Amino acid sequence: MDGELAQLKWSASLRVAHPSRVAVKDLGGDKILLPQSALEQLLAASTTTGPSTSHTFTAFDPYNPYSVAEARRERSLYRENYQQLPHPLMFQLVNQTNGNAVYAGIREFSSNEGEVALSSHLLAALGIQETDIPNVTLAEDGVVDLTIDESTTPPTEDRGIQIIIRANQLPKGTYVRLRPLEAGYNPDDWKALLERQLRGSFTTLTKDSMLSIKGAKGEEFRFLADKFEPEGDGICVVDTDLEVDIEPLNEEQAKETLRQIAAKAQRAPGTTSGSSVGHTIDIWKDVTGQVLQQDYVDYELPSWDKSSALAIELSGEDGDKLDLFVSPRSNRQRAVPRAEEHVFGDFSSPKDGRKVIVISPTHTALEGADSILVSIHGFSGPGDEVSGGNPWRYTLRARATDTQSSSAVSVNQKPPSLSPDEEQCKNCLQVIPKRTMMLHENFCLRNNIVCPRCQNVFQKRSQEWENHWHCDTHPNAYGSDPESRAKHDYVQHTQHTCPSCGPSTPFTFPSLPELARHRTTICPGKLILCQFCHLEVPQEGDPLDPSSEAETAISGLTAHERADGARTTDCHLCGAIIRLRDMGAHTANHELDKATRHPPEICRDSLCGRTLHGIGPRGQVNGGTRMGQGPGNDLGLCSLCFSPLYVNMHDPEGKALRRRIERRYLTQLMSGCGKKWCVNEWCKTGRANQGLKKWGSSAAAALPLVKPLLGEIGDHGKAMQFCVDEGSQRRKKTAEMLAAEGVWELEWCVAALEAEGGDLGKARGWLGDWAPTRVNGRR
Repeated sequence: MDGELAQLKWSASLRVAHPSRVAVKDLGGDKILLPQSALEQLLAASTTTGPSTSHTFTAFDPYNPYSVAEARRERSLYRENYQQLPHPLMFQLVNQTNGNAVYAGIREFSSNEGEVALSSHLLAALGIQETDIPNVTLAEDGVVDLTIDESTTPPTEDRGIQIIIRANQLPKGTYVRLRPLEAGYNPDDWKALLERQLRGSFTTLTKDSMLSIKGAKGEEFRFLADKFEPEGDGICVVDTDLEVDIEPLNEEQAKETLRQIAAKAQRAPGTTSGSSVGHTIDIWKDVTGQVLQQDYVDYELPSWDKSSALAIELSGEDGDKLDLFVSPRSNRQRAVPRAEEHVFGDFSSPKDGRKVIVISPTHTALEGADSILVSIHGFSGPGDEVSGGNPWRYTLRARATDTQSSSAVSVNQKPPSLSPDEEQCKNCLQVIPKRTMMLHENFCLRNNIVCPRCQNVFQKRSQEWENHWHCDTHPNAYGSDPESRAKHDYVQHTQHTCPSCGPSTPFTFPSLPELARHRTTICPGKLILCQFCHLEVPQEGDPLDPSSEAETAISGLTAHERADGARTTDCHLCGAIIRLRDMGAHTANHELDKATRHPPEICRDSLCGRTLHGIGPRGQVNGGTRMGQGPGNDLGLCSLCFSPLYVNMHDPEGKALRRRIERRYLTQLMSGCGKKWCVNEWCKTGRANQGLKKWGSSAAAALPLVKPLLGEIGDHGKAMQFCVDEGSQRRKKTAEMLAAEGVWELEWCVAALEAEGGDLGKARGWLGDWAPTRVNGRR
């Protein structure tokens, strides 16, 4: 392989495309975009021309077998001398201005002619600033027009920034050492992120380059790659087992890292001063726990009554600081619920000390869900300082309910039941004895005040009343302290940017619930379980392209699945090459064809376990006949059963054939076949093996028994009674037992056992693939 890679020689000088261009926005990792002409040049560079021995001085004669054979040999030599492009393609990028060099992988050949699109990682490695790149637009005639900003770009750079690109294949890496640029990195924080980003965004790693990994909470981990095996300036990280070591830059960084990890360990999940450890929960069973500020505690509800509404209830003393998030887990929803990514969420102040999320059993989010994921969040706003105080305690409960609304109705909101001696105060709504109502009202009206919107009662001179607030755009949102107001403003009235859509194409939303709805629906970074590669991957796609969204709605496939499903595979039934995403429809056609198939004819011999015309390698009925191996007789016997009766002579009336049949019956009755496995009742040996009474042992006794059988030769509905080999006899018995189950007809059971050599397990699989089933006792 190394020798083949060394033959690919290609280089070009291309202009760097501006990062604001649409083609550059989705690039990540070490990926680049090259023009279509680069692909043509690479293909030309990878093709070698072998010696040709064909004669060019005569015309090709299609009727001359020698000319046809020579043409086939010529095409075979061409295929042998044609070298495919190496996979994966790798390039070295060189910025001649400062001498920086970096390795990269190709994503597409879709950039404009004369341009190369680089990811932000490659721009930083080459020392190119976005302000140094002139903005390039395409004129109506397709000519590239350079628009130079003279305030930021020197006048001499009228051609933009040019870099050298060379095809350069790197060896498969087996080891890389990464050094964190900051202290405090815990391997549990970045190990899975590093593996995912390398697999999805990188083809190569360059020595002494900086690797930036985005964390789940938006944080950034930066590493320096300074050692490779095999040694060199770069390695390939595709299709290889890569061992990764993380070592600190120096001793001071190592000490600081250990100190920060130890401090986190004291408040780690499961400790008395840390958050609780999530686990599975049950219906009707309360769960108590605690959560630190900015932490999440994740639970999973594996089973519930799917015919009733499900209520998830959270209560705690610090309910204003606790948030409840719920997401059904399915193939289309894989992410653990978070503040910026959840299907159901409750940021509001608790009602009567609790928050309740009620999910209707007919909600579309429950379609295909195999469990319910529940997360408890200790809220922390952008300006809040993370306190080192005690965690907030809570109680979580999941239960079935008949309530179909989005929130449960508090029992305290029901009108109180009054006795004849009681009366309800119109100001504070308390139940007061009638005899003291006048005194109570005098005191209540002087000291208490009722909020006209939420009907909560406050003391007139209390701090809670002074801080009491209501949101005009969200009628159900209110509170009585500045913290709750600040939280509401951050959640509902602050713009939030989707971290998965990328900084080059920011998607900004007016509230956190709107962002969460985006990230669980059309966001390209939404995690799904691909039905073709069976991996948790981003669904991809363009949220701004209505055609892509329409195609997803029609096909039921995400953009990733449409691309991944374009791969082809062989149909296990017919062997046709089918796209993965079309395999379901192709298999359905097989099921329709199977339902209309006619059963094969089986050998007329009552003991034979073979079909009359044979079975093809892919379930074809009468396959033997099409291959010239059919019975070739009018008796309805398979070729093996008819072979002892075959004689190469002219017998138009069949008299000689009748004599041979009579002779065979007489031989069976009078002498037997001598086989210990024989169970033929028309054979002396078979009757002895079964302990039956002897009959027809002499010619005088056997002839009257055989005469009726000879009269039935022309009736194919009557079975014939010839001895067969042990395997065929065993297959017939097995087929009869299989047919007695009532699922398949006897003919199909015989065909399945014949096709699979008598293996019962494989025969059941063959029947499932090729045989129609009985319906109400009939096919």
